[in-house]
Amino acid sequence: MEESSSKNKTVTGLPEQTEAALCYVLGWVSGLALFLLEKDSKLVKFHGLQSAVLFGGLHIISMILGMIPVIGWALLPFFGIATFVLWLVLVVKTYQGSKITLPIVTDFVNKQLK
Repeated sequence: MEESSSKNKTVTGLPEQTEAALCYVLGWVSGLALFLLEKDSKLVKFHGLQSAVLFGGLHIISMILGMIPVIGWALLPFFGIATFVLWLVLVVKTYQGSKITLPIVTDFVNKQLK
């Protein structure tokens, strides 16, 4: 990432990298909120929509797993740990300026933002 892009101000007044990382902090809620609020930063809009789609989908999957007796209940803790690790990686890497490419989700987000 270019150093000048990390200095760009956003709707919150924070640097672009910081606001992009904040898109992931509260999962789909912060992603959707920042996607809707941000007007200028394509980086923040990308990460906001990616967060909303990814964590919204994972939330729905976890709800479905919770409704499946025995097998779903057994898988739910592992699913939760994997989701937490993914969340942590996305927050840290985005703040550092990396762009994480996620199968299916990133392609969908890129098509929506064209």
